[in-house]
Amino acid sequence: MKEYLKILLLICCFSEAIGQSKIGLSGKPDTSYTTASAYKNTLKQFPHIKIVGEQPSKKVKEARNLVYCSIGQRDLHLDAFIPKRKKAKTPAVLIIHGGGWRSGNRTQHIPLAQKLAAARFASFTVEYRLSTEALYPAAVYDVKAALRWLRANAEKFNIDTAKIAVLGFSAGGELAAFTGVTANNPAFEDKVCNSGYSTSVQAVIDIDGTLSFVHPESGEGNDSKSISAATYWFGYPKKENPELWSQASPLTHVQNNKAPFLFINSSVDRMHAGRDDFNKVLKEKDIYYEVHTFENSPHSFCLFEPWFEPTVNYTVAFLNKIFK
Repeated sequence: MKEYLKILLLICCFSEAIGQSKIGLSGKPDTSYTTASAYKNTLKQFPHIKIVGEQPSKKVKEARNLVYCSIGQRDLHLDAFIPKRKKAKTPAVLIIHGGGWRSGNRTQHIPLAQKLAAARFASFTVEYRLSTEALYPAAVYDVKAALRWLRANAEKFNIDTAKIAVLGFSAGGELAAFTGVTANNPAFEDKVCNSGYSTSVQAVIDIDGTLSFVHPESGEGNDSKSISAATYWFGYPKKENPELWSQASPLTHVQNNKAPFLFINSSVDRMHAGRDDFNKVLKEKDIYYEVHTFENSPHSFCLFEPWFEPTVNYTVAFLNKIFK
């Protein structure tokens, strides 16, 4: 309990000492990172790529724009993709988009959700408050609220609550990993919606998301040319509040982790900073993990072919192994 209070002090009270910057709080979503913009930026180096469109299936029932939590006047939404399977309960996957905790949109991963649902995993693409709207740890709170919503609505969607995975890309990958290693940790939950339900996950898929903001491999926190995404999210440069940057890193909490991990990575090493040290701990704890790396691939690989289909295959194979 003393450790929880220490963490809460770092998160909530440090701003009074040195002044948490709110310069990035515009109140409007940052639309700079979209699948189209990523395609445009990637096409020159990888001219063979193709954007993956939506892939609806007769085997999947869809329900979009569902409200999973309301914070004041702000409704938070997710989309549901449910296998049309009446008998056995279904494992579930919560999918978290990337965009530097500041941009991106859950709709970018609808094709992935559709494919996973067709493979008999109930899949949900979730929105969360970006750093233009609310600073860390709001996004963490939102993801955990979505997990509680899944369990609260398990009967409606035929979910097996003992088989829930969280999957994220880039910033979403970091959030997925952080959610996994801080399951049911009161220091990182606000219990605004569906309190009383667990936020534990039984599997984590981290697609090119950092494991540490303070690791030597990390590219976050260099504000020499422009303010980094993490600096906007935390409201502090790394040098002003390194303790908070460390506490927000999945690697810091890996000793508490119980969930198997799947890492699917690009060839951009800084995007999975701390992964090898993270996996050393998983190995010591005898927790299953896999690592798959696409050679000569861009950071946004999972949004495009030829990498989308193998990403789906790695994910389905991993989930089938864990949830057999």
